[in-house]
Amino acid sequence: MCETEPAMLHVSLIGPPRMRTGSGDPIDVRGQKPWALLARLLLAERPLTRREVAVELFPDTVDPLGSVRWCLASLRKALGSSVLFTGDPIDPTLPDDVVVDVQELRRGVLDAQAVGELLEGVDPPCGPEFSIWLLVARQQVAARISALLHDETITAISRGDAQRAIELSEIGARRSPYDESAHVLLVKSLTLAGHGEAALRHVVEVEARFQAELGCAPTPALRSAARASVGEPPPGVSASTIAATLLESGRAALAAGAVDAGLDCLRRAGAQAEAAGDDALFGRCLYELGSALVHTVRGFDDEGSILLEQAALMARSAGDLSTAVSALRERGYADALAGRRPESQRNLERAGGLAAGDARLLAGVHAVAGLNLADWGHHDDALTSYRTAIELARSAGDRRWEAWSLGVGGWAALMAGRRGEALAWSAQSLAVVRDMRWAAFEPWPMAVLAEARWNRDADGDADGDADSDDSDGVSAASIAELERGFAMSCQLEDPCWEGGSGRVLALHHGRLGDHDAALRWIVEARVRCLRRTDIWSGLLGSILLTEAELRLAAGDHGGADAAGRDLVSLAARTHLDNLLPSGIAVLARTREAGGPVSRR
Repeated sequence: MCETEPAMLHVSLIGPPRMRTGSGDPIDVRGQKPWALLARLLLAERPLTRREVAVELFPDTVDPLGSVRWCLASLRKALGSSVLFTGDPIDPTLPDDVVVDVQELRRGVLDAQAVGELLEGVDPPCGPEFSIWLLVARQQVAARISALLHDETITAISRGDAQRAIELSEIGARRSPYDESAHVLLVKSLTLAGHGEAALRHVVEVEARFQAELGCAPTPALRSAARASVGEPPPGVSASTIAATLLESGRAALAAGAVDAGLDCLRRAGAQAEAAGDDALFGRCLYELGSALVHTVRGFDDEGSILLEQAALMARSAGDLSTAVSALRERGYADALAGRRPESQRNLERAGGLAAGDARLLAGVHAVAGLNLADWGHHDDALTSYRTAIELARSAGDRRWEAWSLGVGGWAALMAGRRGEALAWSAQSLAVVRDMRWAAFEPWPMAVLAEARWNRDADGDADGDADSDDSDGVSAASIAELERGFAMSCQLEDPCWEGGSGRVLALHHGRLGDHDAALRWIVEARVRCLRRTDIWSGLLGSILLTEAELRLAAGDHGGADAAGRDLVSLAARTHLDNLLPSGIAVLARTREAGGPVSRR
């Protein structure tokens, strides 16, 4: 973690707001409104006009513009400059000798000792616009703090800095007592430091707390984090006896669907490679195990990320750049799913820098970058990344990355309103998947293709399918196909594919005016998507938006408001910048409607 040099003035907006000089002397700022105005100006995406902030902060004041002038004068006095916050729109620029913690946080600098809430204790009477902004800003700041703590804890664990890892993970666990991920990292840190008994006590305490207060137990990932090494069986669980302990045997077992045997095999392979001092082989074992935990076993993304960071460090030191690139790509993928977008981008840039022009490696890096950018709301950049990934995968003859990029890229194109591209890509993905017999991925392009076809027909972009037999251009064959995809997802026990298929089925029933069926399906989609702790935040955001819209159509304004609030909170935490305005718009519509009690 970096620390800023002593400055003439330090402004803290995280935790109880305060100002102090470089020598630590406090500077008095009276009232809550100046602090609220300062945060609003500094965190706004563009300079705000005086009238805008007057409406937000002083809706019931006789002279709102005069109140704004008073607050600005108060801030100028505290900051010691009469030329700050002038003009209309108000210029938010501060001199270089003023350091503001939230601005430092945006640059990736975190003070681990000051990780409270934005404007803690400040809740001034204000208009609904400012209330929604403050709700979103607090979620965004909290998410950025959590993401940096998560990333730096994993880095500390991977580098063997046990004391630093414990310090950071303890802060994370205190901030988010019901976030299993934070406890996994703390248990892993304690185990790394040799505090095995303390790690096990914490596991037992968290299991009891979750059961008593949440009514459910943590996933097996928490207890698994107490392993002393990659080859040791979980505490209290007997290790399975397997015949082979080689890396290829583990890969083969996972490919055959024997997940437990495959993981056990990979753990043993890693332990053998470590004992032999073969860093290159150890790096490959860590990569395969970390990747399997991220993709194959739900709920283990944190342990997987730790192993992937270790794999990248080990492989790079051994000169195995291919493994290093793959490990960093998978780290970026796990961060992208969780909504830690700046961290995902950083890891993907690290991967791209090591790929040395290798088309196969770069195809995967660009594909995952497309996923991260699309959920971030950077649609043009996302589609460019997907196009590059598709071209590279085809040039390298990598049909798996080709199918994945086409399928997930089709979803990105659909969300960006590029229906033609979405239709073409999802159809091509499905064809490649079926030719490869890649059943584990097949439900996704099936769902995207169905939605792309229905959107095209409903909007009159093209003629309906030849087999259409209803007024919306939706064919009975396509519905049966989608229901088959949902059934396949359930057999695969993949919450993402279940949620994606269920959402499209809900949209279908909503278009037919069957509100009850639509709501049943969208609730089913949401529940299934949330069935595991490791969720695809972008997909969940789309499910919540669809639920809110379906509830509005059904006249359930209370339920729409609840879904909208869930969406705003999720979008703020996970950088879903394209969905955040939609969530805020839902809240505005439900507030205007003042609808009935929720049926949710």
